Amino acid sequence: MSAYIHITVTNGEPLVWGRRTYVMGIINLTPDSFSGDGLRSDVSAAVEQAIRFEAEGADFIDVGAESTRPGHESITAEEELERLMPALEAIVSRVNLPVSVDTSKAVVARNAVAAGATIINDQWGLKSEPEIAVAAAQTGAGLILMHNQKGRHYDDLIFDVAASLSASAQAALDAGVPKGNIILDPGSGFGKTPDHNLEVLNRLREFTSLGYPLLLGTSRKSTIGWVLDLPVEDRLEGTAATVALAIAGGVDIVRVHDVQEMVRVCRMSDAVVRGWRPSGWKL
Repeated sequence: MSAYIHITVTNGEPLVWGRRTYVMGIINLTPDSFSGDGLRSDVSAAVEQAIRFEAEGADFIDVGAESTRPGHESITAEEELERLMPALEAIVSRVNLPVSVDTSKAVVARNAVAAGATIINDQWGLKSEPEIAVAAAQTGAGLILMHNQKGRHYDDLIFDVAASLSASAQAALDAGVPKGNIILDPGSGFGKTPDHNLEVLNRLREFTSLGYPLLLGTSRKSTIGWVLDLPVEDRLEGTAATVALAIAGGVDIVRVHDVQEMVRVCRMSDAVVRGWRPSGWKL
């Protein structure tokens, strides 16, 4: 499977799907993050977190300025840019990792890419603003397309999610986005019940047939709290289990809050699932 021609990750390593699992560290600039890690507009805190994530082994930084938690209130593009841009510009200038912008607004995506972001992470999979695909095509940015929907009804969960992702990918292709720049995300926690989320995790292999790399973000989510009856701050082990299972299911990128711990989970899982070995490995 091809990768972005123009993106490198840690230490200049080229991005090659299947070699190992890549880790995307989450930086929330929101005041109401579900995970309790919202930094509001604290630029210095955002930069400090990005530098720490790089040191802990992250391959990407994902920066978002609008909450996507259930029941959140939407903000205008102007408000989102006001929260996002100072921190994003500072992060791009201080870390040597590709930066993703978590937004569903085309104008925000364009501004972020102009400031140095190399990936657009659209949590509505072009269903909110299809113009995001044009922005990605014109700028050459990578494009993450996540499944999301209003309501939780499905005739056939996996078939319906896969069909929606396939339609999003086709819309991106039609807009001129190269296939090698598209990543799909089944959308854990979005438009799904806890049982739906568990089924998606159990059947991830079925999404690999779509022919694109897969990203999954289960970190600290409510399904883990539902299963373990634990608050958000106590979901590290549950997150680790879902990350390991996601890798076994064929996921290429995991989007996480706890970078150091999940890098370790990924490497151990990769050693089993992908045959990855550390540099200097000797029998």
